[in-house]
Amino acid sequence: MHSAPATPTPTPAPAPTLTPTHCPYCSLQCGMNLSANEGGGVEVVERTEFPVNRGALCGKGRTAPALLSSRVRLTEPLVRRPATGELEPATWEEALDRIAEGLTRTRTEHGPDACGVFGGGGLTNEKAYALGKFARVVLGTSQIDYNGRFCMSSAAAAHNKAFGLDRGLPFPLEDIPRAGCVILVGSNLAETMPPALRFLTELKENGGKLIVIDPRRTRTAEQADLYLAPRPGTDLALALGMLHLVVAEGRTDEEFIRDRTTGWEDARAAAMAHWPEFVERITGVSVPELREAVRMFCDAESSMVLTARGPEQQSKGTDTVGAWINLCLATGRAGRPLSGYGCLTGQGNGQGGREHGQKADQLPGYRKLDDPEARRHVAEVWGVDPDSLPGPGRSAYELLDALGHDVRSLLLMGSNPVVSAPRAAHIEERLRSLDFLAVADVVLSETAALADVVLPVTQWAEETGTMTNLEGRVLLRRQALTPPPGIRSDLVVLNELASRLGVEKGFPTDPEEVFEELRRASAGGPADYSGIDYGRLAREQGVFWPCPATEGPQEDGPLEDSEDAACDVLPDDPAGDAGSARDTGTSGDAGSTRGAAEHPGTPRLFLERFATPDGRARFVPVTHRPLAEEPDAEYPVLLTTGRVVSQYQSGAQTRRVDELNSAAPGPFVEMHPRLAERLGAAEGDAVAVVSRRGKAVAPARITTGIRPDTVFMPFHWAGEGRANTLTNPALDPTSRMPEFKACAVRLELAPAPTPA
Repeated sequence: MHSAPATPTPTPAPAPTLTPTHCPYCSLQCGMNLSANEGGGVEVVERTEFPVNRGALCGKGRTAPALLSSRVRLTEPLVRRPATGELEPATWEEALDRIAEGLTRTRTEHGPDACGVFGGGGLTNEKAYALGKFARVVLGTSQIDYNGRFCMSSAAAAHNKAFGLDRGLPFPLEDIPRAGCVILVGSNLAETMPPALRFLTELKENGGKLIVIDPRRTRTAEQADLYLAPRPGTDLALALGMLHLVVAEGRTDEEFIRDRTTGWEDARAAAMAHWPEFVERITGVSVPELREAVRMFCDAESSMVLTARGPEQQSKGTDTVGAWINLCLATGRAGRPLSGYGCLTGQGNGQGGREHGQKADQLPGYRKLDDPEARRHVAEVWGVDPDSLPGPGRSAYELLDALGHDVRSLLLMGSNPVVSAPRAAHIEERLRSLDFLAVADVVLSETAALADVVLPVTQWAEETGTMTNLEGRVLLRRQALTPPPGIRSDLVVLNELASRLGVEKGFPTDPEEVFEELRRASAGGPADYSGIDYGRLAREQGVFWPCPATEGPQEDGPLEDSEDAACDVLPDDPAGDAGSARDTGTSGDAGSTRGAAEHPGTPRLFLERFATPDGRARFVPVTHRPLAEEPDAEYPVLLTTGRVVSQYQSGAQTRRVDELNSAAPGPFVEMHPRLAERLGAAEGDAVAVVSRRGKAVAPARITTGIRPDTVFMPFHWAGEGRANTLTNPALDPTSRMPEFKACAVRLELAPAPTPA
């Protein structure tokens, strides 16, 4: 007999290779893994170990690979042909030559400041750094800013005034559930950052209280223990009214005020002019509601105030944030564990994007451009004469408004101001009036469609680079797949343009090499990244700045050269919990191999001193003032704008994803039933919203979840439903933030809108 042949043991299929990276959208920068598939694309796989989202993703993050499809993206350079006036395919050499020629012609005929540069809050730190350097070293222009100016510049200005340092959150997100009370002002986390909503859910599960302040009863407001619905643009008065009650009821922390602050008497006097009944008349929030908010905030052992675009996108946004900071300082709710003021940054790299030179008045490391020592330091890193660096330029809206006049040519990367800028029809007109416009983007946005040259560039999964999220956590976003043929990175674009414009060195195309230079340029600055490198970021779950380079063994206490960011461990932090960062330099990384000489990073700022010369926080006296444009007989209603869960910012990316468009297909006008009845509008009727700047048309959405004197429009769409056609470009005098969040309008019934 012959034995049967042995059955071969099947060879197990190899496990898919997972690339750990981060979502391309908001400032949470949620962790995800990407798995390459047989077709050359990638699929999203959850990454549970990243502490910000613990694997959770919203629909935008889950569908992000759709952006990589050649069906929705740019795949070759385009140039506008004089014969046809149309954008047509071109070689990279022709496209880059055209840009170099356009910028050279402008500089020759009108001077370097006639060349403008406009960046984006989605650019990596490396790109933002290189773009700022390109503007100042290659073009020699002062005219550079970015769309992050529209995000959190008011909070940044108030942070700097009060604390001497601006970082969106001075503590990790994971501290929020452990606070006793959180006041959330003008933020709809459930739709703008859905994975972050769990921090508020856990707060309540732990017995903490949530106060939500918003003119709309949003999905986030539904979670609140106390919901306040002030009239848009009155958040400043509301904060001052609460501070008045804190003083009147004897709830100030006199020891904290004495030992850790300055300027209290003037701030106190300003607040006392805002008595509760006066504030009720301004805001529409009743005196009992004000008293209850104060009770909840002060009775808790620890409390936080978190703001977003609602109070910040106002012509008094800096003062409004300052008033909330004053409330925290007066009650001792700052510079202490599980307490403080924080800003919920919006854009993916809104924090890092302004720290390293993309903003009109700043150099890398968050240094001031008009500081001689800052100029000397950065010029030495760049190998140029400090006197050759231009001074501060125009802020974002002022730069856009100057197009076609003082600024004749523009290089724009990663922004879509035709949709996102206030008074958008005017900005579209200014862009059309330019002598020359070049745009680098991943899609043919409404702004790119106006350009003379359009460059297709790599996107999130096709490149490596760093981002800095809303906590100040520097993250490594890794390349997961090779970009299609014909696509180049922004770093290559800047290298090629610099070479054509006569600067052969100083613009490397390798992101890690750029980051190494960024480290040197930031060393010693407020946003010090010098102790961070790609190796650490690959090992750890991100590193919180400031993180200076250090030598010798790390002491258990705060570093002498980082006193403004003292002790970053909370009492009773459970071992191995994501809240403990002393041993890892980050939150929740159990596998760090950080050497003894490495600074651990700074998850929690200000616990022993603030970043001011004397280490004390500064009260800034502020008083209520009206909106730049109050309602009147001709324009009797207030418009406020914002986001919906399935779209993002100007919609240039998300409007190209079928699943997201199915969930949020177009704009709408949200209004109260009483307002709809006066207008004679039913659900779905086309409504024209008219301001002094133009008209937008969209279907009515009727709900009791909004004030009767207010309408809401999301701002993600172009065409007839473009909300920013209406918005007011009145600027905050300090931050230069436009007043997106409130303008006077009237409503009219209209024919059905034409699709965008």
